[in-house]
Amino acid sequence: MDIVVENLSKSFGSQKAIDSLSFQVKRGEILGFLGPNGAGKTTTMKIISCFLFPDAGNVQVGQYSVRKHAARIRQHIGYLPEHNPLYDEMNVIDFLHFIARIHNIPRYKITARILDMLRLCGLEKEKYKNIRELSKGYKQRVGLAQALIHDPEVVLLDEPTTGLDPNQIVEIREMIRMIGREKTIIFSSHLLTQVEATCNRVLIIHKGKIAADGTSAELRRTYTEKLLRLVVEGGNTKAVFDLLAGIPDVDDVEITEENSFRIQAGRNAPVEKDIFQLCEANGWYIKELVPIEERLEDIFRQVTQSS
Repeated sequence: MDIVVENLSKSFGSQKAIDSLSFQVKRGEILGFLGPNGAGKTTTMKIISCFLFPDAGNVQVGQYSVRKHAARIRQHIGYLPEHNPLYDEMNVIDFLHFIARIHNIPRYKITARILDMLRLCGLEKEKYKNIRELSKGYKQRVGLAQALIHDPEVVLLDEPTTGLDPNQIVEIREMIRMIGREKTIIFSSHLLTQVEATCNRVLIIHKGKIAADGTSAELRRTYTEKLLRLVVEGGNTKAVFDLLAGIPDVDDVEITEENSFRIQAGRNAPVEKDIFQLCEANGWYIKELVPIEERLEDIFRQVTQSS
């Protein structure tokens, strides 16, 4: 199922959480949903999952509208909220059986679905434990299992890796990528490296509006300038710095260590040729001249501080 968000707005008192927000997510796409605290991510996900009603605008999940078909949409959505709501006194199997009954899964299918979830989410060895006995990582797995047990076409994951150790994060990330082959997934996280490694596309919102939208490569092309790392041999660091700074298309030069420089220029500026000619004219040997790829964190900071 595709998700189409159209001019969505929601306020809480005088605070506008989202402001005429519009975007689409296609089936088989994993959308990384990013933004600072208070940007409107959780509010948007709650409206898509029909936990909140919008003030204006609409969301279409497949052919269903959140304004008219909330019950139908809930049947097709799996939702793992940021604060994973689990019944600690139940064991894993009983909890999943309870969730299956809530979703009206036919009785003859429930056992098979529970076994599928135990395998998919790596819970087979923990199935008889009470949920309160599980680690944070295994509780997140139980949360994923409850979000997926009814085989939803759309999955909303709000900060699913919060509080996990690096090994657990990788395991959850691989699980999300696997289920994302056949489902529509919106994945919210503050761990931008994990979003980049997991998602097909990144949507950054700020103050309830879209600040950036595209693949990681597209965002880099759009929001970053040319950055180069230069290491030379045979020159005085200060002298090299002064001459590099004098190249017309160079916007900034930073000394990172002796005879090593970080050079910033316009995206399409042909500064490499000028650097080669400068080094040749002065008898400097170029040990390294390579592009520096900006991190998603740098782009995130740029678009959320400038708008």
